[in-house]
Amino acid sequence: MAEATLQIGIILGYMLVALGIGVVAYRLTERTAEDYYLASRTLGTVVLLFTTFATLLSAFTFFAGPNISYAAGPEWILVMGLMDGVIFGILWYVLGYKQWLVGKANGYVTLGEMLGDRFGSLALRVLVAAISIFWLFPYVMLQQQGAGTAIEALTGGAVPYWAGAGGITLFMIGYVALSGMRGVAWTDTLQGAFMLVMVWAAFVWVASAAGGMGSATATLGDVDGNFLALGGGLYSPQYVLSTAISIAFGVTMFPQVNQRFFVAESKAVIKRTLPLWPVLVVLLFVPAFMLGAWAKGLGIAAGPNENVLPLLLAEYTPAWFAALVVAGAMAAMMSSSDSMLLSGSSYFTRDVYRPLVEEASEQREAFLGRVGVAVFATLSFVASLFQPATLLEIGDTAFGGFAQLALPVMVALYWRNTTRWGMYVGIGGSQLAYAAGVFFPVYRVSLPVFGTVPLGVPATVAGWSISVVCMLLGFVLTVGVSLLTSASPEEDASVYATGAD
Repeated sequence: MAEATLQIGIILGYMLVALGIGVVAYRLTERTAEDYYLASRTLGTVVLLFTTFATLLSAFTFFAGPNISYAAGPEWILVMGLMDGVIFGILWYVLGYKQWLVGKANGYVTLGEMLGDRFGSLALRVLVAAISIFWLFPYVMLQQQGAGTAIEALTGGAVPYWAGAGGITLFMIGYVALSGMRGVAWTDTLQGAFMLVMVWAAFVWVASAAGGMGSATATLGDVDGNFLALGGGLYSPQYVLSTAISIAFGVTMFPQVNQRFFVAESKAVIKRTLPLWPVLVVLLFVPAFMLGAWAKGLGIAAGPNENVLPLLLAEYTPAWFAALVVAGAMAAMMSSSDSMLLSGSSYFTRDVYRPLVEEASEQREAFLGRVGVAVFATLSFVASLFQPATLLEIGDTAFGGFAQLALPVMVALYWRNTTRWGMYVGIGGSQLAYAAGVFFPVYRVSLPVFGTVPLGVPATVAGWSISVVCMLLGFVLTVGVSLLTSASPEEDASVYATGAD
């Protein structure tokens, strides 16, 4: 009971700190959409780096990362920590820097707005927003579901699931609506620093309790013959590479991450993040993944639906420390959700409501953005109460869905001959093909005359995941259709003609 009280206390403490930061941010926030969504493009290197870091990697670090290495071995550090970190760092420069230049020159707030203006197409703008909201919605829902489940477990059922998830949702509505990007970024910076400190503290504590790093690592050789092989012998090299590529490209198009390409104070800030991002990711993932791997070697028994890190900490660290880490994970979930709510609201109000319903003033749009946060959070909370399997499936495959946007966007940013129809077909075709692979996988049916035949879309092609295959399809379609079609009078490639020195 004391442990649960400590965890709840830490969560409440974090919420009060976040609320305090939100109040300060609100006092400094101008009543404009650009300031609410992008903090007037004033974020420096440290804040930009850590807000992206905390928004993207928080809950994954505490739970999913250790679980992966527990099941498949520590070599997944190469996939998630090194390959993913390096690929995303490069994309941050190749896509992010160019996007910052274009956004700064033209005042863009969202990806859909940037593409819609370039190709003179409201339909393309709405399409990109709809795709982004479709893949983002279940991710917000999953954060609320995780928070509700955790609070119910911490209190022994005294606080039911719906009350825990609902309470967190109400807090996030108030906090995000109040503070906007500036408050979210400041809170994320604190959260990112906290993550690094806690993961390394856990790493050192468990290593010491297990007899040192050498002793803890030596146990891994006794797990089984494949545990130290890449992917624990469970996955092919093509699958491992597909995972790294799909996640890195998908992360680049995640609304809460992609929108951060617009918020840097200067081009120097964007350029500094290229070498710093992989370093930060490795510093986080090495201890997190090694803790999961050590848990396997040390004989920690985790069930299919259990998170291994709390079990390891309960065995090798004091109760107060384990409570601190688990409570930190809860705070991490909130640091991810707040950015998702803000981005989802901006995509809806900026790319759907504003062009289709009314051309709102800056002040009215900022107000509508706050209303959008409340609507988005409420809808996802209601969905989380039913815990629908379809939304869970969408959440699991969202990285691949967002990844389909990356190559068409890259082509549009760098190739002046890209056409509106090339973007329609490239984005739409790859999305449809990927969705078919997700929702209509191959299964076998018996047919008269033909016998047993496979129907559906295969999950892999020559060992490569359907996500990567569809990314290539989207690239080919974008370029191919652009070569076969002519630009319409509304298209204006000059809006992307910015220097990249």
